[in-house]
Amino acid sequence: MKHLNDIRLSMLDLVAVREGRSVADALAVALRTAQHAESLGFTRYWLAEHHNMSGIASSATAVLIGHIAGGTKHMRIGSGGVMLPNHAPLVVAEAFGTLAELYPGRIDLGLGRAPGTDPHTMRALRRDRVETEADFPRDVAELQHLLGPATPGQRLVANPGAGTNVPIWLLGSSLFSARLAAERGLPYAFASHFAPRLLLQALDVYRSHFQPSATLDKPYAIVGVPLIAAPTDEEAEFLASSTYQRVLGILTGKRGQLPPPVKDFMQGLHPQEQAAIADFLAAAVIGGPETVREGLLALAQATDADEFMIVSDVYDPALRLRSLTITAEAMATRELSLPSPVA
Repeated sequence: MKHLNDIRLSMLDLVAVREGRSVADALAVALRTAQHAESLGFTRYWLAEHHNMSGIASSATAVLIGHIAGGTKHMRIGSGGVMLPNHAPLVVAEAFGTLAELYPGRIDLGLGRAPGTDPHTMRALRRDRVETEADFPRDVAELQHLLGPATPGQRLVANPGAGTNVPIWLLGSSLFSARLAAERGLPYAFASHFAPRLLLQALDVYRSHFQPSATLDKPYAIVGVPLIAAPTDEEAEFLASSTYQRVLGILTGKRGQLPPPVKDFMQGLHPQEQAAIADFLAAAVIGGPETVREGLLALAQATDADEFMIVSDVYDPALRLRSLTITAEAMATRELSLPSPVA
C-alpha cells in the first residue's frame, strides 16, 4: 500500500499582491511563507514567472529565488516556471548556474513554453522574435548542454552554469510538454492548479512514453493543487472567495490584486460564471481537515502523483500559514492510503 504521506508536499507561489498592500509586503509574505513551509517539511518552494500583472510580484523570478533561498536553510527553491520563450537559454543558464553555486543542491529549474503574459509584453521581453513549435525542445536541449559539464573545445560556456547540472523540470497544461518530458527522461509538473482538463491524459502520455535517462530511471510527476484549508468547511469556503474573485478576473480579462474574502460570493454569480470558476478549479481541495484529507486522497487515487504542489491564495497571510499547517497534518495521516498502481 502506498500511503498518502508517501506523496511529497511542495508549494507554488505567485507572490500575490493583496488589495491595500504593497509589492514589498507581498515579497515579505512570500519569504515568511517559505520559511513556514520549510518548517513543515515541504520538499520544494517554486515561484512563477508572470509579467505586466499588478497582482503578481514574481516577475524577476531568478532574483526572487535567490532571496527565498537565502532566507531558508535546506528546502529546494526553484521556478515554476521560467517561461523559456522570454529568455535566451544562455542567460537562464548563467542565472540558475549562479544560484546553484550560491545554494548548492537546492535549486530547481522548471521550464514552461508559454510567455506568461500578453502579446504586447511578450514583444517587449523578446523584441521581434517569432516563436515556433520547434524552439522550446531546442532551447531545453541547449539548457541541458549549458548546465552540464563543459567539454574540450566547447565554444559557448555558461559561467557560472557549466557543471552545475541544475535539475530541469518541464511544466505544462497540455500534452506537448508531457511528451517532451517523457522523451527526454525529465521530471514533469502538470499545471492542474489552473488548467486541470487534460491532467489525467497528460500523466498517461508522460508515463506511457517515458524513456529512462541519466536524470531519471522512472517517471516522476508533480500535480498542481489549488488548496485552502481551515478549521471548518464553512471558513475554508469563505477564505476561498478570494481565489474565486481572482479566477473570475482572469476569465473576464479583469486581472487585479488579490481581494479580501466576500461572504457567499459564489451564490451571487450567474450560473455560467459559477461553472467557469468550478471548471478552472476542478482540481481544488477546499475545506476543513477531514475534507482536505479526503480531497487529497481522491486526487492521489486518480493521479498516483509523486508530489503535490499546492497553490494557496488566502488574503490574510497568517491564515495562509494556518492553511499550510492543516494541509501538512492531513498529508501526514497514515490511516488514509491508496493501492499501489497495478502493473
